[in-house]
Amino acid sequence: MTTRKLLSIGECMAELQLAEGGLYSLAFGGDTLNMAWYVRALTHPHDIEVKFFTAVGSDPLSKELIAFLDRHKVGTELVREISDRNIGLYLITLVEAERNFTYWRSASAARLLAQDGKHLTAALSKADVIYFSGITLAILDPEHRENFLAALRRAKALGAMIAFDSNIRRRLWPSDQVMKQAMIAGYQVASLALPTFEDDEVLFGDSNPVDCAKRIADCGVGEVVVKDGGRPCHILAEEKLLAVAPDPVTGILDTTGAGDSFNSGYVAARMANQSPLDAAKLAHRVAGRVICGRGALLDMELFSDLRLA
Repeated sequence: MTTRKLLSIGECMAELQLAEGGLYSLAFGGDTLNMAWYVRALTHPHDIEVKFFTAVGSDPLSKELIAFLDRHKVGTELVREISDRNIGLYLITLVEAERNFTYWRSASAARLLAQDGKHLTAALSKADVIYFSGITLAILDPEHRENFLAALRRAKALGAMIAFDSNIRRRLWPSDQVMKQAMIAGYQVASLALPTFEDDEVLFGDSNPVDCAKRIADCGVGEVVVKDGGRPCHILAEEKLLAVAPDPVTGILDTTGAGDSFNSGYVAARMANQSPLDAAKLAHRVAGRVICGRGALLDMELFSDLRLA
């Protein structure tokens, strides 16, 4: 069996979260890294090769991040180092199980991940599946964003699957109009869309998840999966509509990374040639397990029983 290659593109940040005794624990996270992490947890390296594409600084946290990813077999050889930058930082505070984020990311090296067009194009040309998000688009300046989207179009023309989660974060955008145009551009280049209904509803005015899926399909997306929290996801593929409900989950501690981990389960299963129905079932199970732990990246061994053969 030929090893397939997944490339996830975006920003990774240092994560601070309140721990016991009033101290804070340090970890790493970021939507596209979270997705790559759980694909790695769910698959064998000889089946799916997982790489992360970003830019980091030369600071100690950046070096610690690279060492951390290398230890867990998330490939970093495509990561660029930019000497006068660093990685961003975010703080998670919880109200019951719902998370709130405070960010420090203005000097993040990841904002320049699409600066080197030749490096970007070369990296994308080697991937079977390329994953990015609305946050990936948001952190890029307009010129770099256009370069990035053009590189994705070239990769798609060469046969890569392009997977996109809008993951809308209004505070990252100068206006709703700019954000809306960028989301539409993201959908237009995508082969697989994995939005959250609550996100797209606010921006596009969709009345329900089915209407959301149909609107996105009209952008030329062949497969659309609309997440809807603890309610059924809706899949529109090959002009067929499917609703897949999650199993009930008890003991929810932290919803950080829920949507990202759902995406990982779905993409990993589809890369393993499973049907959309089976992919959604696995995705719900992965997300249900993630929200019963704390932080974005849980121990990979917690998912060993879900690992794809």
